[in-house]
Amino acid sequence: MHLHILGICGTFMGGIAALARELGESVEGSDTAVYPPMSTQLEQLGITLRNGYAAEHLDPRPDLVVVGNALSRGNPAVEAVLDSRMRYVSGPQWLGERLLGGRDVLAVAGTHGKTTTTSLLAWLLESAGREPGFLIGGVPANFPVSARVGSGTPFVIEADEYDTAFFDKRSKFVHYRPTVAILNNLEFDHADIFPDVAAIQRQFHHLVRIVPRNGRLVVNAEDRHLAEVLAMGSWSPVDTFGIDAGDWRATLVEADGSVFDVSLRGEPVGTVRWSLLGRHNVMNALAALAAASAIGVPATDLLPAFATFGSVKRRMERLGVHDGITVYDDFAHHPTAIATTLDGLRARVGDARIVVALEPRSNSMRLGAHAAELAPSLAKADRVVFLQRPELPWDAARVVDALEGRGHAASSVDALLARLHDEVRTGDHVVFMSNGGFEAAPRRFLALLAG
Repeated sequence: MHLHILGICGTFMGGIAALARELGESVEGSDTAVYPPMSTQLEQLGITLRNGYAAEHLDPRPDLVVVGNALSRGNPAVEAVLDSRMRYVSGPQWLGERLLGGRDVLAVAGTHGKTTTTSLLAWLLESAGREPGFLIGGVPANFPVSARVGSGTPFVIEADEYDTAFFDKRSKFVHYRPTVAILNNLEFDHADIFPDVAAIQRQFHHLVRIVPRNGRLVVNAEDRHLAEVLAMGSWSPVDTFGIDAGDWRATLVEADGSVFDVSLRGEPVGTVRWSLLGRHNVMNALAALAAASAIGVPATDLLPAFATFGSVKRRMERLGVHDGITVYDDFAHHPTAIATTLDGLRARVGDARIVVALEPRSNSMRLGAHAAELAPSLAKADRVVFLQRPELPWDAARVVDALEGRGHAASSVDALLARLHDEVRTGDHVVFMSNGGFEAAPRRFLALLAG
């Protein structure tokens, strides 16, 4: 079958393309962001990429068009598909129908930690010899690809609550019909499509409704919003996890979360030693352990695999050190993620200075939905440079002022890098936080230090 994928260079749609190619389909695609690393990965798979959404890119006529959720009515390619009566489908629907039937699907849902937990769960199952398939919304260190079919029964997927496509406004994850669903956490996000937390909770309950009675829900015991979701009705066994509550518990041996003991309903399981930091990553680890255990893998067999887990690019990725200044790249997109990441780093570096460069890049950030929580989330930072592009529709002064002398705004990435260069000194830890490209600011800053 000849597939054309619209929005092919996004992490999810790029994964769909890789899976379709592995299944033997003829695949090509269009996007406005045809650049490495995704473009390189796709071209290495023999996938033709077209820059832009011109109608002529759909000639010769494909058998099926897979439409990414970034596209909407008015897009030239979308209009050509509709006018020509081409067959079309969303990425999640294609995946559910083409690949996931008959598999033990382990879906990782939550506001935070989806990519890390999905990568970790896939690695745990791989280490246990289960040869899982997976689709990860990032670049995992432990695998050469972000998606593969897998020869085993399990399929691990990052389960996003964002809507499916312009013609299907349900959350993506309802298409996956999981055997095991991780509900990692739930906070307000995606202010462009959800009016409040209750609207997101309804979508999460749609996911709960489709987990079978012989499946499993793995739920954060410390999250009240998730407790409210379960109170709407639950028909599957539930395993809970947490540090302060839950069936699966962690006791921190090292304050930074790099070593912790695991217990299940009060009985010791063993000790985890790994390279990740922070309470949030300990919670991710418990969720992955519980999910793998739910499909019959003994937890004690999985513990050694944590030591070789390499996480995901742009999740507190240490890019390098110059003149004693350490530079990190992090995918933070929400105040809670910012706060927990900085808590973990503070526990690791002690009294060393932490300097943050922050780009409000997500739709919710750009709309100002999290503006009131941003300054408190940066409490562990000694200095903050906030990127306030001219098109930002709200005044960042409220964040900068609340930082009480620790914060500065910059109107461009060039200005931000110059300010950082003036601020830093030997021994500092500089964290770039954005869920976008940030105009390659982290690597440019390393070059600036070297120059």
